[in-house]
Amino acid sequence: MSALGEVLVGLVILVGLVGIVVPILPGTILIFAAVAVWAWITGGAAAWTVFAIATVLLVLSGVVKYTWPGRRMREAGVPMRSLMVGGLLGIVGFFVIPVVGLFIGFIAGVYVAEVPRHRNHSEAWRSTVHATKAAGLSILVELFGALLASAVWLGGAVLF
Repeated sequence: MSALGEVLVGLVILVGLVGIVVPILPGTILIFAAVAVWAWITGGAAAWTVFAIATVLLVLSGVVKYTWPGRRMREAGVPMRSLMVGGLLGIVGFFVIPVVGLFIGFIAGVYVAEVPRHRNHSEAWRSTVHATKAAGLSILVELFGALLASAVWLGGAVLF
């Protein structure tokens, strides 16, 4: 692959990393696709090994992203319904207040869903904080896996 091609792949990976932190774009999918294109064009066992390792890291982080924070929320007693309301209001918030509205809407949505369930502010807020921490943990896990996959690609690009 040419140097320009590798720079373009690196830029797509960078956009993917940003998409994980600011969930506008499907970050993990962009990183996976960029490394796949690089492996296909570069060819050879080394490139496909880099792709395989990056894929395993992305899949593992995806599995952990959904299992670990979810378990913590169940232990804290936060129901899935509250997360769904938070997610829906997060989407609305994203369009009302670009980018930061996603986070504000998520927090407001979880809180609004938890108030009737707990019937008091402090317990509803405690559940909201647990849900927000779990969502943050989920983002960090996905980012960690994506950074490892990106590092594997970078190492492969430099060495091969």
